[in-house]
Amino acid sequence: MHGTPHIVSDVMTHTVASIGRRANFKEIVQLMEQWRVSALPVLEGEGRVIGVVSEADLLPKEEFRDSDPDRRTQMQRLSDLAKAGAVTAEELMTAPAVTVPANATLAQAARIMAHAKVKRLPVTDDVGLLEGVVSRGDLLKVFLRDDEDIAEEVRREVVSYLFRAPLSPMRVQVQDGVVTLAGRVRDTSLVPVAARLVRAIEGVVDVEFEVTGPSEHQER
Repeated sequence: MHGTPHIVSDVMTHTVASIGRRANFKEIVQLMEQWRVSALPVLEGEGRVIGVVSEADLLPKEEFRDSDPDRRTQMQRLSDLAKAGAVTAEELMTAPAVTVPANATLAQAARIMAHAKVKRLPVTDDVGLLEGVVSRGDLLKVFLRDDEDIAEEVRREVVSYLFRAPLSPMRVQVQDGVVTLAGRVRDTSLVPVAARLVRAIEGVVDVEFEVTGPSEHQER
């Protein structure tokens, strides 16, 4: 019923800084600073993503630079200690890379990000070649949508289907992404259904209702 949702390719950054597996530590830091990013995809061949190097992968180098960790720390942080001694992208990278397909919905990308606890995802095609990068900020762009555009979609895709013959005209107002539906309807049991459908519309922050059912006289 809803219009086609935005997908990752609609909001991703197409021009992406990347590195090869042999890139050295200093080169990686310089590229991150130059592009002002917190992570870089690692590519091989024609552009297949094989891993990601993030700031978190680089920080152990500084953390353990002048320390001599005890045996307990060594056992608990073997991976970090290995990265503290790493000098190339291949040694530093997290692999396999967590990626997202270009045709994934923004909701799917957000779930992948949350599960992996990352801020950016390489976007890949069907064979794993890099197409771009999507960030948390990119996924939030849908909330910049104009209020009247949201209101029109609510009227067209929700109200016109669920409340075809309201007892009073159903008013739809949107303020800063918060949708308010007001009116008198024949079946108030449809309100929770409407709430779910409205929240599924891109750009909606929340939904509120000022809806009443038919009076006892009208029910007769």
